[in-house]
Amino acid sequence: MLGDIIMKLLLVYIVLLNLWSYIVMGLDKNKARKHRARISEKSLWTSFLLGGALGGYIGMKQFKHKTKHTSFVYGLPIAILVNIACFSGVYYLLRFVLL
Repeated sequence: MLGDIIMKLLLVYIVLLNLWSYIVMGLDKNKARKHRARISEKSLWTSFLLGGALGGYIGMKQFKHKTKHTSFVYGLPIAILVNIACFSGVYYLLRFVLL
């Protein structure tokens, strides 16, 4: 029972962080168009590496934002793989080892 609750919380975390990453990419693109203060790349990467890489990648493609930065073009797919590996490891630990 506790395991099911933790798994649901993990899923909510993943969904919300990816939604956040997607939104932040759109906000930064909007700020860039209006020549306003931008969201730092460090903040973007923090969001991606904490689990929101897929949302960031979709946002990059949808908003055509950061598409000329090789660190984003190649780094985000790698971050997606890292996110998958990390979440798979957490899932495995929770499902088969700890609970």
